[in-house]
Amino acid sequence: MTRKTVRIAMNGVTGRMGYRQHLVRSILALREQGGLDLGDGTVLWPEPVLVGRREHALEALAEKHGLEHYSTDLDAVLADPSVDIYFDAQVTSAREEAIRKAIAAGKHVYTEKPSATGLDGALELARLAHEKGIKHGVVQDKIFLPGLMKLKRLIDGGFFGRILSVRGEFGYWVFEGDWQEAQRPSWNYRAEDGGGIVVDMFPHWEYVLHELFGRVTSVQTLIATHIPQRWDENGKPYDATADDAAYGIFELDGGTIAQINSSWAARVNRDELVEFQVDGTEGSAVAGLRKCRVQHRSATPKPVWNPDIPATEAFRDQWQEVPDNTEFDNGFKAQWELFLRHVFADAPYHWDLLAGARGVQLAELGLKSASEGRRIEVPEIAL
Repeated sequence: MTRKTVRIAMNGVTGRMGYRQHLVRSILALREQGGLDLGDGTVLWPEPVLVGRREHALEALAEKHGLEHYSTDLDAVLADPSVDIYFDAQVTSAREEAIRKAIAAGKHVYTEKPSATGLDGALELARLAHEKGIKHGVVQDKIFLPGLMKLKRLIDGGFFGRILSVRGEFGYWVFEGDWQEAQRPSWNYRAEDGGGIVVDMFPHWEYVLHELFGRVTSVQTLIATHIPQRWDENGKPYDATADDAAYGIFELDGGTIAQINSSWAARVNRDELVEFQVDGTEGSAVAGLRKCRVQHRSATPKPVWNPDIPATEAFRDQWQEVPDNTEFDNGFKAQWELFLRHVFADAPYHWDLLAGARGVQLAELGLKSASEGRRIEVPEIAL
């Protein structure tokens, strides 16, 4: 076996998502398993270079995990010819400029979503990366979740017949920050800092719908800021200027209708933080992060509406659990592995910056729909 060291500049790993999912559960997990075996006698050994604005925080992370390299100078890191890949998990407002620099430096790019604050910027990044001839990818983690992978298995097997509709529920109550610390950073609730649930979640819904059911052809959205005042990390009150809930209807290529509610102001009364119910002519399924339950046409009960008597059956008990049938790895790590194989073994990979631009487009049009109070067509985009 030949071990090849891959140096990855990881910008934004002091944040929650960048640290937990990308550094610890992906890159460091790959190191713990001995690297990534490419199957040709080569094992990739990821060597993270931590990048950020707070040197003391970077130093603490490096010391905690036994890492040698960290820097607050992004330009110097990108100028280092030994750095192969640039990864971005910064706040959205800082991402586009940093990715431009990485592309100009000839680094392969892997980034969290959204890739930019607007469609024009996202498309420009895709064009620049294509012209530079680098490999590029955007995190689309939810399609690698066990529940949605089981759902994909059902779709590929023809379980549903003709798929009629998709209904999604996502969200949870994010503490306001006054008497309990908020679970999300305060910038998420300030539009001027790139916050808002549409900007955050519609890119997810675009690739979930696109990958599983078909391209989104129209969007109609109603948004709200249900909690107008919150308290930041220092206990200081601030005005929440971004939307914290979005109620969307999406038409898909092929005729399927999707409805997805996204909210940071809804208490959870479902099995998982996100669930999708898919109804088809031959059967239905409810998929979450990990589980998936089905009800086939042949086993569908005959419910009778009678509000004058208590329900005689537990409806959830009428569904069957889909077995795992395989071991599911962390979704972020699984996509990291695919991207690394794409860069160093030229393996197929289509979750690129153009795919990321589709997510930015849907968020942009979703907000436009909400502001204009109408349904908006979603045109196809290309380089």
